[in-house]
Amino acid sequence: MKITFLGTGTSTGVPEVGCTCAVCTSKDPRDNRLRTSGLVDVEGVRIMIDCGPDFREQMIRLNDFRPIDAVLLTHEHYDHVGGIDDLRPWCRFQDVPLYGDALTYRHLMERIPYCFGDHLYPGVPRITLTQITPNVPFTVHNAAQHEVSVLPLLIMHGKLPIVGYRIGKMAWITDMLTMPEENYEMLKDLDVLVVNALHRKPHPSHQNLEQALETAARIQAKETYFVHMSHKIGLHKDIIHELPSHVHFAYDGLSITI
Repeated sequence: MKITFLGTGTSTGVPEVGCTCAVCTSKDPRDNRLRTSGLVDVEGVRIMIDCGPDFREQMIRLNDFRPIDAVLLTHEHYDHVGGIDDLRPWCRFQDVPLYGDALTYRHLMERIPYCFGDHLYPGVPRITLTQITPNVPFTVHNAAQHEVSVLPLLIMHGKLPIVGYRIGKMAWITDMLTMPEENYEMLKDLDVLVVNALHRKPHPSHQNLEQALETAARIQAKETYFVHMSHKIGLHKDIIHELPSHVHFAYDGLSITI
């Protein structure tokens, strides 16, 4: 399994427009964060996790134009779904399947109805949308019929229920504040945990750094990578020294293999 971090920033991205703080003006490319999204490749099955407004730029940077076999949506907020229309080039290969919970399904049907229906006008993305249920596994596959099982998990983004995903020995959780106790049992024996760490101060709907470290310590994945950081997290070169050896700040373009 190869995991590529296409973006690791919060909803405003880093640099934040109009900000002149040390992080937003940093020349270190690790401090330049597009909105959080990832690409997971499991034996040729290519799975996107979220498709935000920076998707087009992320894929230009990746420079690897091959089919996308599934897009797993964590929730309906714009920084996680705002790039769906930019899936159009990948529809040259095949219709692109999207997966999301009931709330995400309903909101997308309302926001981009031109993408769904029996009589689509030329040029719209050829996508399908499948409603999923937390804790009920589903399968995605590529054109060669290689299959991957995905376990969706209920996560609480403040008071909003959203979805995290476990794929094999990897779990991707973003925008989390809390999650049900029983879900920790489903996150045992991970090689890699990806989880959000917004900044240092408490936040009403996201984990701060202290809470993210507590989550990492409880789940005990072999390696943990933080995402969805704001410019208030600090400079990458400084903050990495505050973390345990098996916990890391992800950055845009980072790829790991497990």
